[in-house]
Amino acid sequence: MASSHALRKLIFGTSPKISFPSHVQAAINRQQNDSEKLISWVLLAIVVIFSVLYIVSPKTFSPTVKFAPVPWALSAYFIFSLIRLYAAYRGYLVNWFLLLSIIVDIMLLMTLIWSFHVQYEQPPSFYLKAPTLQYLFIFIALRTLRFQAKYVLTIGMVAAVGWFALILFAVFFSPHGTVTRDYVLYLTSNHILIGGEIDKIISILMVTAILTIAVLRGQHLLSQAVAETMATTELSKFFVPEIASTIIESGANLKPGYGESRDVTILHCDIRGFTKTSKLCSPAEVMSMLTEYQARVVKIIRKHQGSVDKFLGDGILTSFNALPKTPAHAAKALSAAGDILTTIQEWNEQRDKEGKQPVKIGISITTGSVVLGIVGDATRMEYTVIGDPVNLAAKLDKHCRVEKCSILATKETLDLAIAQGYVQPPTIEILLQRTVEGVAEPVDLAILAR
Repeated sequence: MASSHALRKLIFGTSPKISFPSHVQAAINRQQNDSEKLISWVLLAIVVIFSVLYIVSPKTFSPTVKFAPVPWALSAYFIFSLIRLYAAYRGYLVNWFLLLSIIVDIMLLMTLIWSFHVQYEQPPSFYLKAPTLQYLFIFIALRTLRFQAKYVLTIGMVAAVGWFALILFAVFFSPHGTVTRDYVLYLTSNHILIGGEIDKIISILMVTAILTIAVLRGQHLLSQAVAETMATTELSKFFVPEIASTIIESGANLKPGYGESRDVTILHCDIRGFTKTSKLCSPAEVMSMLTEYQARVVKIIRKHQGSVDKFLGDGILTSFNALPKTPAHAAKALSAAGDILTTIQEWNEQRDKEGKQPVKIGISITTGSVVLGIVGDATRMEYTVIGDPVNLAAKLDKHCRVEKCSILATKETLDLAIAQGYVQPPTIEILLQRTVEGVAEPVDLAILAR
């Protein structure tokens, strides 16, 4: 049982058992409809090519022939191709019509091949040499455009049965002694080599099997891609997109203990007096304010290629150059801080009109080397940044109150940002050798906004 499962997995691949979202299924259906339009055009082109070749080719049959079936077969095929093309554009190609189309396609092609011996007044074995047989493989390959294995398998089986029927007709209605075992005689005359004809059927079935497997593997790959996209979308509700993508891409290799060192810029933003405000408002009002605040701030952070590491109540811890990598991380962080402050000020104007209390924020920014990695255990993991810049950002957040400012950064961060192209505001204030609570050594700071 295990070996058969492994063989199935090897041949067909693995497919996650998921139901496609309605918009994904709708997109697939549109693609299927477009494929049917393409198939219809190709089939119409084939019959036109048949007709042109028939018209321009020299007629070697006797002019006294009373009935020429080839033009009739081509005409019937042309009419059906037009009907199929019309149905494709009108959206009438339901399952039963597609299966009927397969049968009609093969029947008309087989009828066309069969009619050659009548047209050229030859024994039935004559049509077995017709190169028109090769179009069967085109018909089979065309069905792979729809990306549904059942249609590939169906047309392959119908084609094999159709050719087998032509073989039987040729064997029973050709002159006595037409069947031979002489390969040279078979190739140079109207004789029939049973093995040679069976070989054609085997070729049809083998091509069908290979294309069916290819379509099934393609379907499984599509399902897997959709599953991963859905997983990323769902995880993005709990993690930032960059972390969600990393989780999906890492798969089984993701485990606690993984980490790497990287120079980043840390931005910490929170609401001043949030605890006091939350006591004066209802829970619904608190959560509404918090949601609006976070939505505005996160939008700006992502605009500047920052990554939200975590939400700490009213606080938002953000890293630049962690996930994703951002070369000018310090410059982008300071630009983001300025945009956040401007956005909150505009929001406060709106809140004032609504009779709501203004929201005051404090932003602290630091730069340095951190460890980016995974903490926790096998049942609960978290992607985070750890290091002195993170701790210092938290302490500077409190120091904003001491300096009575809205945006406070280390001078090291400001210098790096300027080197990366940041244009400093004219109102910037440099504070040298400031004592920050919880920090052993004095720190050079820069106030970007009061």
